[in-house]
Amino acid sequence: MRVVTFFLVGLAVHVVFFLSIFDIYFTSPLVHGMTPQKVSLAPPASRIVLLVADGLRADSLFSLLPNGSSRAPYLRSVMEDRGTWGVSHTHVPTESRPGHVALIAGFYEDVSAVAKGWKENPVEFDSVFNESRHTWSWGSPDILPMFAKGASGDHVYTHTYPAVEEDFASTDASRLDTWVFTQVKAFFQSARSNSSLKDILQEDQNVFFLHLLGIDTNGHAHRPQSREYQENIGLVDSGVEELVSVIEDFYHHDGRTAYVFTSDHGMTNWGSHGAGHASETLTPLVAWGAGVQVAQRPLEPQQYTDGYQQGTSPTLYLMLNADIAPLMASLIGVPFPLNSVGMLPLLYLDNSGRFKAESMYTNAMQMLEQFKVKMAQRKETTLSFLFTPFQLCVCVTVVISVFLVIQKSPLTYYIYCLLPVPIWYSVFRESGTLMDLVRSAPSLPLWKCLGYFLLIAFGIELLVVSFFHRAMLTVGLAALSLWPILTGIYSQAKFRAVSWTLGCVCLSTFPLMPVVGREANVHFMLHVAVCAYVPTLTHSSLEQKQGLPLINQVISWTTLASSMVVPLLSSTRLFHRLLSVFLSLSATFLLLSTGSEALFPPMLSWLMFVWINMEQEAMQAQGTSSRQELSTMDFADNIDITRIRQLKLDDIRRSYFFVFFIITAFFGTGNIASINSFDPASVYCFLTVFNPFIMGGLMMWKVIIPFVIVMCTFETIQVTTQLSSRSLFLIVLVISDLMALVSHFLLANSVLCPCGFSSVGSISHYVIVMSMTIFLMLLSVATHILTSCRLTAWRRRKSHFP
Repeated sequence: MRVVTFFLVGLAVHVVFFLSIFDIYFTSPLVHGMTPQKVSLAPPASRIVLLVADGLRADSLFSLLPNGSSRAPYLRSVMEDRGTWGVSHTHVPTESRPGHVALIAGFYEDVSAVAKGWKENPVEFDSVFNESRHTWSWGSPDILPMFAKGASGDHVYTHTYPAVEEDFASTDASRLDTWVFTQVKAFFQSARSNSSLKDILQEDQNVFFLHLLGIDTNGHAHRPQSREYQENIGLVDSGVEELVSVIEDFYHHDGRTAYVFTSDHGMTNWGSHGAGHASETLTPLVAWGAGVQVAQRPLEPQQYTDGYQQGTSPTLYLMLNADIAPLMASLIGVPFPLNSVGMLPLLYLDNSGRFKAESMYTNAMQMLEQFKVKMAQRKETTLSFLFTPFQLCVCVTVVISVFLVIQKSPLTYYIYCLLPVPIWYSVFRESGTLMDLVRSAPSLPLWKCLGYFLLIAFGIELLVVSFFHRAMLTVGLAALSLWPILTGIYSQAKFRAVSWTLGCVCLSTFPLMPVVGREANVHFMLHVAVCAYVPTLTHSSLEQKQGLPLINQVISWTTLASSMVVPLLSSTRLFHRLLSVFLSLSATFLLLSTGSEALFPPMLSWLMFVWINMEQEAMQAQGTSSRQELSTMDFADNIDITRIRQLKLDDIRRSYFFVFFIITAFFGTGNIASINSFDPASVYCFLTVFNPFIMGGLMMWKVIIPFVIVMCTFETIQVTTQLSSRSLFLIVLVISDLMALVSHFLLANSVLCPCGFSSVGSISHYVIVMSMTIFLMLLSVATHILTSCRLTAWRRRKSHFP
């Protein structure tokens, strides 16, 4: 019962630590109650057409073909003769929803939207669409509804295709863009015979928004260098040309229409986006029409190193995606979005000096309105990690409470400030376990004790640094490979020692492999397992544009569902159960792999088996136990309490090894802190229709599988070393919390970006460490079930009747 209480209390405490960072840094950047600001002078445009080519990279549009021609000849002619163009910089995370929010609302969205799949509004926000008289939009059901939902009134109209159309296995994803252009042309055609609609369209301050998803979908499915991606750019270009002709004819070429063509984000060479690589953050921008400056050719070559300027191109202007919102507001004369942080790009405006000056003044006043109501609060939770004397617990509680009452602090302050009191009270109650460890220290030389703890401190710092540089895991594995030699185990168990060294060396190659950028190489996996036939056939079918075979989908989901059940049917003997778990999980991991990372679970499993045997050798060398074959030991056996020994210094090393292998399992083949580590092709065996929650869940399971392998190994070591799981896990929590504390201080020093809003990347490391601690607590229960429980087939009992 005490063990259960220990885990529950520890879980609750770490959940508070985890949630505190969201309370401190993940609060919404938006404030309300500002006075709307707009330019008082007559605007140059009556209407604006915003075209967003989702997933279009800047270089893909601007670069010329080998023969000197452009894959987008119409937009190229606009750039050279009639409009202004440049490169716009989007913001991390480079995803569709935050990208569109930046374009249309002018701010970088609260990261809490990621928990809702970038689909729902975590907070209401103002936008150019909301400030317009009317907005008509066509495109994806994932993007359009959020701007209609956030608008006051019913003046934002959406026209979307079914979500099932967003299929990465589609024979031609460019049909999504064709659908949009067809719908818009039909809309203007119908307005000619609909007098009420025609009158509304003749009003000023109207917006037309076209969301073009085909390029992004083709990029995910076929990569940006593919024929499908490049041809889709040409289709969009011709569609824009025809659309402009239709609109200009409808308005009788009145010269009052402004056009903006851009993208929400780019895409990496391997077909993903989400992080801060230049291929993801640099997007094209072309503006022309009413009120837009005509670019002048530079007299001298510009110094621009991104490599997108070609030949004698027009002047290249650089701006942020958030700057497009105030640009559109200024062009059609609507109030600037209340929460916009964008700076009005004057170089794009073609108007009088007075109009430009007043536009700048309006932009500044709109910023000032936010500053007046924004109150930045910084709270620290560090006290929860620090020491509070036992005999002062009650006094400290009273003093802190009185202080917080006087300060009229919010409820969360009480939690953060008072939490250390029960934590350290519990530490003193568990002081017996720690004293056992202290008593074992005098039996060792002083230099060895100091060296031991210095190595642990260095090891913890190495793990923290590995969050920033995965190659540090290679350094750590290289150091771990020397363990048998440094401790003398090599002399008594040469084969196992060599196996350990080779296992560490082989596993150390994975952190050196690129997290992203690898091309799918499913044929390589044929040598790993028969299961590779499914991804091979799947990718082959997708390349031939034949869709996802139903039988492959059934096999994949069946394998996934059975991976946690099949091990429970095997014997609970250590070797048999571990082998069953490792093979079952490796098969699922294989279905979620696109290349050499499929070798990671087998390699990790090999090293884990060796680690178990090495720990037995270490125990035998210390004379604390006799060696026992794994095949004769059983997870289901009740542990004899009298055989459980006290903690020793070597148990700190075991716990550190466990934490190190957990981090290696986490970052060995990827980096979940970097969103663009996600390769959509990894889930194609299961589904191809875009669904962020199912796809994200599958990728999360892929991340968890190495965790389970390491966790099952640690469970085995607890059994074989005859040590209480509670004692070992206590050391693990201390190591994890030390890592969290270091990450917390790094976070406090670097969390704010220049614009004053939270940076996702700087927070993610602390979140990972804290969530890892919570996750390990929950996973320990799950792995105990996975290793100790067994399902037996139901048998009908015989009955005897008289």
